[in-house]
Amino acid sequence: MKTAIVTGASGNLGKAVVKKFIDEGYFVIGTVIPHDAMQFDLPADQFEKAVVDLLNADDALRFIESVISKHKTIDAAILTVGGFAMGKIADTTSSDILQQYRLNFETAYNMAQPVFKQMLSQNNGRIFMIGSRPGLDTRNGKGMVAYSLAKSLIFRLAEMMNDEAKGRNVVTSVIVPSTIDTPQNREAMPDAKFDNWVKPEAIAEVIYRHCTDEFSIVREPVIKVYGNA
Repeated sequence: MKTAIVTGASGNLGKAVVKKFIDEGYFVIGTVIPHDAMQFDLPADQFEKAVVDLLNADDALRFIESVISKHKTIDAAILTVGGFAMGKIADTTSSDILQQYRLNFETAYNMAQPVFKQMLSQNNGRIFMIGSRPGLDTRNGKGMVAYSLAKSLIFRLAEMMNDEAKGRNVVTSVIVPSTIDTPQNREAMPDAKFDNWVKPEAIAEVIYRHCTDEFSIVREPVIKVYGNA
């Protein structure tokens, strides 16, 4: 049974990814933040919940070491944790930028770094990080300065990881969704055309497909999951 790690397992995208990988026969370890009361009704022989503070590099490392000790290999890691904030340059302080950096970059890096090291040693693995349109092209980041800057680092990190992994069967992908169809987004934008948004289940399907033999030759992917938005 292959092993997948999903961070942010209680979030809308995280839950969809967990379900998809379980349905495809993986054993999934889903991380939640401390004090997250989310209960998972999932098969115990395919799912394990882990409480991990992803802002703490030592905590993330201990978690990865425990996964390796128990499961020996990590086949996929899908890092969905992040945060969002509005703010033009005139309204954005360095503290605002640091907060978004921590939420969007540190939480990804603290998990990606030890996972990447393990995948290089086993010469196999797929890592997925969540980018954004404002992070991909900061011209789309007007009014989202701190968020845009923080997400832009995800793309640079993926480029560096893929360069370091050349010649190995280790690939880091960046998923770039448009607006994800979640209850929170519907409440925030009630007049939007929901049919144009991308469902979490559709993103989960795309992520899983990039873990299959069918996509094994793909390298350095930036996967734009825009739907009709």
